[in-house]
Amino acid sequence: MNGSVFGLLGTLGASGSVSTPDAPPQALTVRDAVYDLMRRVGMTSVFANPGSTELPMFRGFPDDFRYVLGLQEATVVGMADGYAQATNNAAMVNLHSAAGVGNAMGNLFTAYKNRTPLVVVAGQQARGILPFDPFLSSSHAAELPRPYVKWSTEPARAQDVPLAIARAYYLAMMPPRGPVLVSVPVDDWDAPSPPLAHRYVSTEIRPQPEAIGRIGALLDACRRPALVVGAAVDRDGAWNEIVALAESHSARVWAAPMSGRCSFPERHRLFAGFLPAAREGIVSRLQGHDLILVVGAPAFTYHVDGAGPHVPDGAELCLLTEDPDTAAWAPAGMAAVGSLRLCLRDLLARPAPTMRPLPARRASAPMPEPSTPMSVAFVLQTLASMRDPADIIVEEAPSARPVMQQFLPHTRTQTFYTMDSGGLGYGMPAAVGVALGRPDRRVIALIGDGSSMYSIQALWSAAQHKLPITFIILNNRRYAALQDFAPAFGFGPHDKVVGTELPGIDFVALATGLGCGAVRVSDAARLGAVLADAVASGGPSLVEVLVS
Repeated sequence: MNGSVFGLLGTLGASGSVSTPDAPPQALTVRDAVYDLMRRVGMTSVFANPGSTELPMFRGFPDDFRYVLGLQEATVVGMADGYAQATNNAAMVNLHSAAGVGNAMGNLFTAYKNRTPLVVVAGQQARGILPFDPFLSSSHAAELPRPYVKWSTEPARAQDVPLAIARAYYLAMMPPRGPVLVSVPVDDWDAPSPPLAHRYVSTEIRPQPEAIGRIGALLDACRRPALVVGAAVDRDGAWNEIVALAESHSARVWAAPMSGRCSFPERHRLFAGFLPAAREGIVSRLQGHDLILVVGAPAFTYHVDGAGPHVPDGAELCLLTEDPDTAAWAPAGMAAVGSLRLCLRDLLARPAPTMRPLPARRASAPMPEPSTPMSVAFVLQTLASMRDPADIIVEEAPSARPVMQQFLPHTRTQTFYTMDSGGLGYGMPAAVGVALGRPDRRVIALIGDGSSMYSIQALWSAAQHKLPITFIILNNRRYAALQDFAPAFGFGPHDKVVGTELPGIDFVALATGLGCGAVRVSDAARLGAVLADAVASGGPSLVEVLVS
């Protein structure tokens, strides 16, 4: 049975069928072949919200698999995103046809921007009635998720489904990683299927040696280099390599604008801070550097329009990226395309450069004082003082992020996750996925009150799985990020920004109703003890903190 998905005669199949030396082998179904593939590649957790057209996929659900139910499709994709990032492997997502995929699109967009490998299997109506525009069908199933998937398809024949899902997995894991979607008609799962061959497909790309040589020569010859690091450094497991490169060149290190991961220890002697998402601000902070090497990030992500040069006068711009598109649209300079860890290892393999003097240290922020209501700075400084550096922070509090960058530093690889997209509704379910993927770690979800309401259903999933997550809701009763941004769009200091006030939300009641313990704190003197109790509880809990 070479090439069989079962491997040996007599092995139990995914649907519970068994073949023995005394009985002829039972024909494989599409379901059998897909479950065997999922088992081989480690996708045995399925993140889903069920619909009628998906039910046959789960008949005879294997005992060694885990079904993770989300109460809305955006929550499902957010959980899968966090899990895939935490495990460094593609996660399996099952969504309902058409409207279900539509509900998921916000977090599918985020997964695409996060470069998160997801294999999304969406339901579809039976093939026999598709010509008659049936209820719950998706008339353009492969087109619906584009352009925010790497690839999407609805196989022409039932027996092509396992091969399509295998192709989807390999594509999702190739750099740059990302989500893919396969639409499967409801009657395909019981159709006969040939076995899938066992395959190995590489997931890293080596950069062109000439490009690395030219960038390395510029790096060796410059006087004041700066590194700008993005999320791909941490995603690609290149933490040690980026630290070694910075130290060998005495280079100041900046975090790229809007980066979704921590890619350099933020208490390191060479860490300079965080670049803003504005052209003039970036140029101002990088002034005086004659070489700027951007590693694992776009050069650069802008949030508001600007003018002038993209880098300071007299500075060379170089880019290391796993994404050919990013290399193509970079506004200036030279780019090498390849997996970040391999790019950095090739640079480090060059002869050691002449040592440069160390740049000046980054100034420390003043310690915040307690107040009523509490400042966000005080809350985050309190959290920083009592959390373990190995605890994982999942953040979705846009107005608090600049404060977090001052008072809640991250110093270890794979301990910080947020969205690269700017789309809300990611943080709470992502924390659930991260906790499922890293059961050895405590997870702290730092969420704004406005952001939380996009995927509050994630609390139910956390409670059902008894996950060690502390959800901290920073409740300022408004969309503060929009109010902070209003002056950039012509609002005066006393102009009302309509649609940004959020009074009357009781997060303790919401959490309790979804099965999660909760407490509200407004007294700065109680905050430390409340946070310590929540983090040490070993289960899911929510702390609502009233802030200014």
